[in-house]
Amino acid sequence: MAGSDVKAKYIAADTTAADADGVCQSQTPAAGGEQDLTINGALASGGVATFTAARLITITCAGADDGRTFTVIGTDVNGNAQTETIAGADTDTSTGTLYFRTVTQVTVDDDTAGAITVGMTNDAFEVIYAGRARLRSVFLVHSAAAGTLSFRNGSATGTAYLTVPTIASADSDRDIIIPDEGIMFESGVYLPYTAGTTVFSSFVAMYN
Repeated sequence: MAGSDVKAKYIAADTTAADADGVCQSQTPAAGGEQDLTINGALASGGVATFTAARLITITCAGADDGRTFTVIGTDVNGNAQTETIAGADTDTSTGTLYFRTVTQVTVDDDTAGAITVGMTNDAFEVIYAGRARLRSVFLVHSAAAGTLSFRNGSATGTAYLTVPTIASADSDRDIIIPDEGIMFESGVYLPYTAGTTVFSSFVAMYN
């Protein structure tokens, strides 16, 4: 493809650590039947919790609520509407399997035995491009922690087509040019990583 077809995607690392009540602070639904939880955590504004990168959702139960069912509504990493059902726990934490960019509603199917909080894990997920694309280059800005970035095909658990080591050198950078026609990601270019203490600061991915 011509050089004019190449696009750039800038991604800044999500440095917000896991927060057990970042979506919903402690509350005990007791009105009977299906009820909405109030979205009032530190990451919420106007009744919507928003994350820099898409995150896995947690439900923490202070009581024996393994018989309860929680429904989380919001948007996925691409901004599309998404709903997930998460089973409650007996004085423990349940973690969902879908990554949410925003959470707009959390409901429980009935009264709970104890207090409930809703938050998110350190598991973060970003998208460079959601469709078929060739990754051409990555301009990477390192952080204070070393690690590896794995650019995956199609999902957070897809095959890693490119792995990039990072170094513990905050604000230093590295320009990674992929030779020839680049790397083809048939089902989209995605990046799962650990938020909080991240192994990169930011990067610009070039693709077409």
